[in-house]
Amino acid sequence: MVEEKIQKVIEVARSFISTPYKYGARMDEAPNFFDCSGFIKYIFGQVGIELPRSTIEQAVEGEEVRIKELKPGDLIFVRGSYGHYNPKFPDGIGHVGIFTQEKTVIHAASKRVNSKPIIEEGAVVETTLNEYINAWAPVVVIKRVIK
Repeated sequence: MVEEKIQKVIEVARSFISTPYKYGARMDEAPNFFDCSGFIKYIFGQVGIELPRSTIEQAVEGEEVRIKELKPGDLIFVRGSYGHYNPKFPDGIGHVGIFTQEKTVIHAASKRVNSKPIIEEGAVVETTLNEYINAWAPVVVIKRVIK
């Protein structure tokens, strides 16, 4: 059952590659637009796993694992350029992606093109783990929510 859920999460996530990124996209805009945390919430919701809406709240969910223990379906939370903060993650969390069996990460990626008002461009993409970490480093926490 766990393996089937993991495969389904990755399959559904891949089906949205190239879907446009929208900063602060609301859940009622899915699946036409995603931001990174909305993408994760939507994808996991498709297999019956309810997660909070924001990255900082999602990072509290599940079991913490080390990078050398990564398994498909794990969520990799990174600092990024802009982040959200709380006492558990005082350095902040700015982005999240789903690790796959091919050692890639599927995530709703963006690039900030304007600060006031905030405008970001991007789409759901699949990148290698190294590309993901290099672009969004440092890794703050890795969580396993499918058990």
